Amino acid sequence: MMSAVRHVAGLLGMSAETLRLWQRRYEADAGVKPGLTTDAAAEIKRLQKENAELRKANEILKAASVFFAKELDRP
Repeated sequence: MMSAVRHVAGLLGMSAETLRLWQRRYEADAGVKPGLTTDAAAEIKRLQKENAELRKANEILKAASVFFAKELDRP
C-alpha cells in the first residue's frame, strides 16, 4: 500500500506523507476509521480561540473591578 501511495504522490507532485495524511483525514471524515474529523478539529480550534479571548476579557474585567474598588475606597 505504501508503494502505491508513494507512486501516486509522485504523479501528483507531492510528498507521500501529505497524501497519506489526506487519506487518513478522508477516512476519519467518512467514518471508515476512527479519528478526529475535519469538522470536529475546526470546532475545537474555534472553541480554543474563543476560550482564549474570554480568558483575556475576564482578566481585563478583573483588573477593572480592582481599580474601581480602590476608587470607591478613597475618601
